[in-house]
Amino acid sequence: MPASPLVQFKKLRPSAVLPAYMTELAAGMDICALSEAPITLAPGQRCLVPTGLAVAISPNYEIQVRPRSGLALRQGIALVNSPGTIDADYRGEIGIILINHGEKPFVISPGDRIAQLVVAPVVHCRIVEVAELSETHRGEGGFGHTGVNGVS
Repeated sequence: MPASPLVQFKKLRPSAVLPAYMTELAAGMDICALSEAPITLAPGQRCLVPTGLAVAISPNYEIQVRPRSGLALRQGIALVNSPGTIDADYRGEIGIILINHGEKPFVISPGDRIAQLVVAPVVHCRIVEVAELSETHRGEGGFGHTGVNGVS
């Protein structure tokens, strides 16, 4: 197994909570809100939730910000840009963009677990402009091109 990437978190405020893996085999570590006061997110509303944390991650890695499944299922809380990306060269405060797809207002209190962070490798590609692309059986088919149960 390759060496684990180094991820360093800096508390920007003393009451910030470091992310943590909640189970032994969890892929993501939960990250908590750290606002001055509770935030009420009305149905259909979105907001940037501060965490009080900044991060430095090894080159050639990113941190993906993903929703918490329990919040999505029970409350309708999701991320606007899912997954979000924290690049290896970003040093500002981590903010989580939440949206309320539920039917009731949702209150986010300081210390609430609001998202999860997954560390993933990044591969840079070589970009080449061409006049034509190779042909494939699928061609330009997309967005449901195979029909229902694979039948067009």
